[in-house]
Amino acid sequence: MSLNSTQLGKNILAAFKTVFAKKWPEIKEYGQAEAKKLAQTLVMIEALKAAGKINEEQARLHLEIQKNATRTVMLTLEGLGILAVEAALNAGLATIKDAVNTAVGFTLV
Repeated sequence: MSLNSTQLGKNILAAFKTVFAKKWPEIKEYGQAEAKKLAQTLVMIEALKAAGKINEEQARLHLEIQKNATRTVMLTLEGLGILAVEAALNAGLATIKDAVNTAVGFTLV
């Protein structure tokens, strides 16, 4: 199975939008950019794992780095608290969990 960055990004974005509903007009551009980055990171991880260039631990580290970057961007936005940001990240990743884990062949998300 090959992951589709565009579809992953749309799914993550939809979850972000749901969690940040009240603040969405203010953070829309950031949410779109961060959803895209998360999706691209997951596609990159899948490709590197399939090519034998990274192991499961390295894949998890790549994902954690991107999650931290997304978390940092979202936390800099006025009025967003850590709980809301964590909820958005968790919701976004939950929407694509099965597809990603199947594609990489182990539990990454």
